[in-house]
Amino acid sequence: MSINRRILIIDDNRSIHEDFRKILNPVQVLNAQLSAYEDQLFGGHSPAVHHDSFEIFSAYQGREGVDAIQQAENDGHPFAVAFVDVRMPPGWDGVETISRIWQLATNLHVVICTAYSDYSWEQIVEKLGHNDRLLLLRKPFDPVEVLQLAKSLTEKWTTLNEVPPLH
Repeated sequence: MSINRRILIIDDNRSIHEDFRKILNPVQVLNAQLSAYEDQLFGGHSPAVHHDSFEIFSAYQGREGVDAIQQAENDGHPFAVAFVDVRMPPGWDGVETISRIWQLATNLHVVICTAYSDYSWEQIVEKLGHNDRLLLLRKPFDPVEVLQLAKSLTEKWTTLNEVPPLH
């Protein structure tokens, strides 16, 4: 089973996009030269630390994110997860963006990222409905939490979309 590791970041802050890239696509710890030196010094090769690689795409406003989702759906390469900021002036906020995204991609897992209390959880659920495809991540976020969310949600998306529904 090939896991869909396509992730969309929707945030108006460009540095947040770079933070996600650093967390989700870290540089390999051992490069070829270091491995060669290790072979010479220790007479063997230790395997490099394996990191899952994610395909990261960026959108800086809600409308741009919805367009990216639509294009991915049309191309047959849907996103598995979107990390969506709540505040994205001057356009749609994150809740409006998610509402529009789910009209196009009903299986997409969404993580709402916020540093503020623009909406209570009850207000978010009232606007978007209660389901298991919506999570909340507070900024500043912990890199381990982001990585765990990305791994588990992409695997969940893949499992749910490769298993035929029961009738």
